[in-house]
Amino acid sequence: MADNTKEGETQLVVFMMNEEEFACDINNVREVVKMLKVTPLPSSINFVEGVINMRGEVIPVIDLRKRFGLAEGERTDANRIIIAEMDDKMFGLIVDAVSEVARLPNEQIQEAPDQVAGGRTDLIKGVGKIDDRMIIILDIEHILSTDEQFALDEISRTGRELIDN
Repeated sequence: MADNTKEGETQLVVFMMNEEEFACDINNVREVVKMLKVTPLPSSINFVEGVINMRGEVIPVIDLRKRFGLAEGERTDANRIIIAEMDDKMFGLIVDAVSEVARLPNEQIQEAPDQVAGGRTDLIKGVGKIDDRMIIILDIEHILSTDEQFALDEISRTGRELIDN
C-alpha cells in the first residue's frame, strides 16, 4: 500500500457516525464501498454484523455503532462499508456515511478526551480540528483486541464455508 502521508501531516478518510465526524488513516483503508448484503453468522461477536463476499474474498464486517456501544441507526443509501486492512487482514466497518478525504497537520492532532465515542478512548488515536470541526481519529490497529482478531479469523473461515456451500 502506498504511503499517502506527507512529512508532518496525515491523510484521513472522514466519515459520519451518530452525527459525529470520525476518521481513520487512509493508509489503513483499502477501499470504500456502498452497503452490500451482509451474511449474518450465528454465535458471532455482538458487534460483528457478519461477512460479505467481495470479488471472491470473504470479509468480516463490524458495525462501528455497536463497537462503540452507540444506539443502532437506520440503514440508508448513505451507509458505506470502509474496507480496512490491519496486519494483512481485511475487515469492513459499517459507517453512516463517508464525507471526504482530508489532510491534517500532525500538530493539529491531540489526545482524545475521555468523553468522546462512548468513552472508548482505547479505540481512538486522537482528535483533530479541520476548520471549526472536531474529527475523532480511530486507531484501526486497536479496533480489535487480540482475542477479537482471532475470533474474526474464525468468522472469516466460517463465512468462507457458508459461501462455498
